[in-house]
Amino acid sequence: MLTIDCRGQACPAPVIATKRALETSPSGVCVLLDDGAPRENVTRFAQTRGLTVTETTDGQGWTLQISGANKAAVQKPASDNAAVPGERILLVTSDRLGDGDNELGRLLMRNFLHTLLETAQRPDRILFLNSGVLLTVQGADTVEALTALAAQGVDLASCGVCLDFYQKKDQLAVGRVTNMFSTAEQLLDAGSVIRL
Repeated sequence: MLTIDCRGQACPAPVIATKRALETSPSGVCVLLDDGAPRENVTRFAQTRGLTVTETTDGQGWTLQISGANKAAVQKPASDNAAVPGERILLVTSDRLGDGDNELGRLLMRNFLHTLLETAQRPDRILFLNSGVLLTVQGADTVEALTALAAQGVDLASCGVCLDFYQKKDQLAVGRVTNMFSTAEQLLDAGSVIRL
């Protein structure tokens, strides 16, 4: 059984590491984790895939033994999306995810974009408006994840007016510049729009 050490890692890194380990070790994995959210998230991830989780603690951390038939295919079949004509568009209107503390919101947005790289499905296009364009410019800690998504065929488009407003048009690091007419057309023609 493969053992991976995820101690000291913040969400979503332990779940992603566990997912990757299960892909290479179908007989199961042993995961070393900190208490709290890392243990809870990895346990939930494994259980939603029909795997058995045995937890033990030494008082300083947790060991999760994950085994069973990996039913990762519990994910929605691709045909669910094929029934809806048009593209799946992710509309990002802020450099933060959710309301509340700005620092937490930026962390959540960064984690979300990095996690998209690990999901079975991707959006066809990501449109960035308002402060969402700040995720696509030089120095943003989201550029690496967005570049990887673009390499996987996801079209990334940032609002030109928004880039001008933030004086960042010359600093665009990933994707292309778009305009409001094109954005409106794409949103109205989309099969589904998910707004963050």
